[in-house]
Amino acid sequence: MQPQRIEPDQSPLRSISVLMLVGSPVDFFRADLSRVYAKGFLDVFHDLADYRIEIAYVSPDGSWRFPRSLDEVDTAAAQPVSLSDAVSYIEARQHDIMIPEMFCRPGMTTYRSLFDLLGIPHLGNRADVMAMTADKHLARAVVAAAGVAVPAGEVLRAGEKYTGNMPVVVKPADSDNSMGVSLVREEADMALAIDDALLYSESVIVETYVPLGREVRCGIIVREGELVCLPLEEYAVDEREHPIRARADKLERTADGELYLVAKESTKAWIVDVDDPVTEAVWAAARRCHIALGCRHYSLFDFRIDPAGVPWFLEAGLYCSYSPSSVISVMAAAAGIGVDELLEMGLQEIAREKAR
Repeated sequence: MQPQRIEPDQSPLRSISVLMLVGSPVDFFRADLSRVYAKGFLDVFHDLADYRIEIAYVSPDGSWRFPRSLDEVDTAAAQPVSLSDAVSYIEARQHDIMIPEMFCRPGMTTYRSLFDLLGIPHLGNRADVMAMTADKHLARAVVAAAGVAVPAGEVLRAGEKYTGNMPVVVKPADSDNSMGVSLVREEADMALAIDDALLYSESVIVETYVPLGREVRCGIIVREGELVCLPLEEYAVDEREHPIRARADKLERTADGELYLVAKESTKAWIVDVDDPVTEAVWAAARRCHIALGCRHYSLFDFRIDPAGVPWFLEAGLYCSYSPSSVISVMAAAAGIGVDELLEMGLQEIAREKAR
């Protein structure tokens, strides 16, 4: 059975047909996170004459819906369909582009690959690159081989013990949003930290702690085939009171259960002046990361800056929802690039890729 169509009088024909891929087949948290960013995209682009936007929402039960909006009522009211019916519907719609708004592992990999098979181009990095960077240990190895400073680290599984020096940061090997991440200074605390991290992954990385310094994020966009580094975003960390970022620094829920982005508060993060001495060193490291990992369209990397000013690679977070609240969008805005221009750059890069 086919899902309900969006009637022409509700979505007038526009020059570019866009499909937003939203939700998560994993759990409601990741589906909610996807919805938060996707709503930001819709707020900007839904009424622009250059785009005709349709939503494909994947539910935690694996079913697909094509709702009129991302409001929970509209999403729940949309008819659930199977993957095969969803694919038939999508093929009939002949979308020009897919924008991935999914933040779970399948959304980053399997679902992007599906659209490659359908011949519908998508913005952002390829599924193989997303899979590689989701494996934090593998991403660390790749950028280290490219000459980027990476803290020493060791991968452990359940039942294995760490016997190295302290302090260390313990983190799940393939989880995001600082879930299960902890700083361990004493050996007596190690077992609990590993057990906590294993709640989110089958393995953990025990990584040498890099003293602060500072902690920054660097975004890169591709414009006319060239890498353009954006102003850095710095995060509120403190060597004594708040040495690493936790999940509470990134996401929280309101009293009525709505997920919101704590990291966007001015007390949590701010844009670094491009004349800051740390900028050029981080930009150089980020360019190496982008090229080594095989990124396209954009990239985003976290760095720890030690007291000597050396940037140490922490992880890659290759996401951009083209929402004003997305980190790359915030950085681009600081460089005078609006989200509409940012999206246009991505579309131009896809056109360049097709031409090649």
